Parts: sequence; C-alpha cells; structure tokens
Amino acid sequence: MAPLPPLQRDAPSTWQHADRVDAPAPDLRGWWKAFGDTELDRLVDAALADNLGIAQARLRIEAARLLDAHANDASLPQFGFRTYAEPTPDSSASYFQAGFDAKWEFGLFGRAQSRARVCAGDLGIAESEAQAARVSVVAEVVRTYVELRGAERRLELLERIAAQAGRRRDLLATRERLHLAAAREVAHARDDEAAAQAALAEPRAAIVRARRQLAALLARDDEEGVASGAPPVLGVTAAAIDVLPADLLRTRPEIRRAEHEVEKAAGELGIAESDLYPHIGLGGALTYAARVIGHTRLSNADGIVTFGPAIEIPLFDWGARHAAKDARARALQASVLAYRQAVLDGVAEVETAMAALHERTRAAGALRDGAAALGDEAHSTAALQRLGLADGIDTAASDTAALQAQLDLLAAEQERSLAFVALYKALGGAPLPSAQGGTG
Repeated sequence: MAPLPPLQRDAPSTWQHADRVDAPAPDLRGWWKAFGDTELDRLVDAALADNLGIAQARLRIEAARLLDAHANDASLPQFGFRTYAEPTPDSSASYFQAGFDAKWEFGLFGRAQSRARVCAGDLGIAESEAQAARVSVVAEVVRTYVELRGAERRLELLERIAAQAGRRRDLLATRERLHLAAAREVAHARDDEAAAQAALAEPRAAIVRARRQLAALLARDDEEGVASGAPPVLGVTAAAIDVLPADLLRTRPEIRRAEHEVEKAAGELGIAESDLYPHIGLGGALTYAARVIGHTRLSNADGIVTFGPAIEIPLFDWGARHAAKDARARALQASVLAYRQAVLDGVAEVETAMAALHERTRAAGALRDGAAALGDEAHSTAALQRLGLADGIDTAASDTAALQAQLDLLAAEQERSLAFVALYKALGGAPLPSAQGGTG
C-alpha cells in the first residue's frame, strides 16, 4: 500500500493583521450572532434546515457513506449463479450448463487497504463539500440580510431627502412670487427634487432583489418570510480574532477537501501498485451440465464440484500497469501541491479580509463623527429658526446635509458588516453537522 505523504503545513504561526481587527470575536460556529439580530438568527437556522444546496450535499454524504461501508466487500467471499449454452459443431445438439460459483480474493499487497482509503477519501470530500455549502449559505444569508436592511434604511433616508428637496422647492417658489428669488433658483430646486425622487429607484430595486435572494436561499418561492427591521450593526468593541492560522487546517472546508483528495490519490496509487502483483484467492464451483437434443430432450445431467486456489499473475502488458502506477504517483504529487496551495489561498483570503475589515472600521468611525457633527448643526439651525434667526431654506439645507451624512455612514457600516461576513466566510465559519442534529 502506498504510504500517505506528509503534508507540509504552510500556515504561518500568527496573523499579520490580527491586531488591526476592530470587531467582535464570536464563536466560529455562530459568528453571525455578533449582530444581535433575532430575525437574522431565525433566517440562518431556516436556511441551514431548508436550503436545497445543503440538502444535496447531505445526500452526497449518504451516498459516500454507503460506499465506504462496503469498501472491503471486494475482499470478502463472492457467490454467484450462472448458466451457459453452446451448440455442438454440427449443430445437432447443444450443451447447457448451470451452476454456482464462488471466489474469495484475499486483497493482498495493500489492495484492500487502498480500496478502503479511496472510499474514505471520497467520504471526506463529500463531508468537506457539505461543510463548504453550509459556510457559503450562512455567509450568503447574512450578506443578503445586511444588504436588505441597508436598502430599507437607505430608502427611508432618501425619502426624507426627497421631502426636504420638495420643501426647499416650495419655499423658493414662494420667494419667487415675492420677487425675493430668481427663477433659476427655483429651476435648480426642481431639478434637485427630481434627482432625489429618481434616487429612490435604486433602494427599491435592491429590496426586491435581496428578498428574492433570501427566498431562494430558504428554498421558498415567496418574499413574505422576512420581516422588516433596522439594519444590523456590529459592536465597536475591539477584540482579537480567536482563530489561529493553523486552525484553518480544520475549519476551512476547502483545505479539508484538499487533504481528502490527497488521501484518495494515495489510495488510487496503492491500487495501481497492487495491480503489479498477483491476485491470490480461493475459488470453487458447483456445475451441472446436460446435452440438449432437439428442442425438448435433455440427456442426463452430470454435476461436478471444483475447489482450489485462484491465482492471476500479470506477465506482460506492454507496460500498461507500470504506466498506470506512474500516472497515479504524479496525480498524488499534484494533490499534495494542491493541498499546499489551498492552505496558502486560505491564509491570504483571511489576511485580506482582516485588513479590509480594519479599514472599513476606520472609515465608519470617521463618518460617524462627521454625521454626529452635522446632526448637531441641524438641531442648531432648527433652534435658530424658532428664534427667527434662520429661515426654512437654511433648515432644509442643514437637514439635507445631516441626512446625506447618515447615508454615507450607513454605506460605511454596511461595508464594514460585509467585510465581517467575508472574514468569517474565509475562516470557514458555520455550524458543524452535529449542531444541526442532521447527518450532513
């Protein structure tokens, strides 16, 4: 049997950007709960239970387990029944045979162990793909939910901006009638109002798109399963990511799949190597033979029992078996390199996501301060208007500026949340099968 090659661990000992991540460090198996949104928790649970992609992965695991449970059956005694008929040379009669035969191949030279390794590799690949499906579905549900809530909030803010634009247009129209404003100012105000109304189309379309995507992820054909609510917001408390680079070897399904590909390739190489040696076992048969004369007459049937060693020795095949062994050896080397590449890709994706989350957090913090300042200015302008020191146009302008700042902050918070989702998807964050009580 071909030995399983040692897998070089290319993961670094620490993250380069771990100290720059300003986000919660939740349980890897329940990371989305950092948003503190019960509706999101409900949607994730529903998707894990009903998503069709996850259901497909469960069935593939069941299929692989069935085959794995019978991986060594080829090395157990096999029994069969057969019949055989052949005419005589002059076609005046025919011979008919019927009987039972048995064969037991011992699976020597690592043949049985290699078959088991191939089946175990296939099962591991199916389980890794199922976990990858769970990781992807959880991340897609959270991402789509964040986008849905962001679009709903964006629509609310844009409607308020459009209302302010309409208010400003009315005030300027009144000034124009009093000859206190030029016609061009009113025209510009109407143009601003039209642009504000047109901007409402984007979040409305985004809401429909996100609801349809969530429905598809939950294997539903309607959009009624998602209630309205406020956008989920991550906490701002800094915390370190509690997953080390070496942990990716067990948490990231792409790496686990590459590892099982190596195991399967090693098993296939072992089978190819065992084919260079004899197939040894035991065989036996109980055969009855009779001569058929005409269409209906049978001669007396004679039975015979045979039993003894069954040996098949490869002698000469123009190098086909050696070529097969060498090809499997190359495939094993390629799978080892693919494993190393999967580790490097995983580390790079996590490092990139950590850096992105850090930058998004900084941007959101800066915009948060700016939005607060403009909000204070809007309150001050409203107070001045009550004192007669500012007019409605000043108030509309300051309110619009504050709303626009809230829009910018909303976009930054959404980008931060999406970066958080990307990070935990890269880490392979999702519930394990046992957490769902299923077999997948």
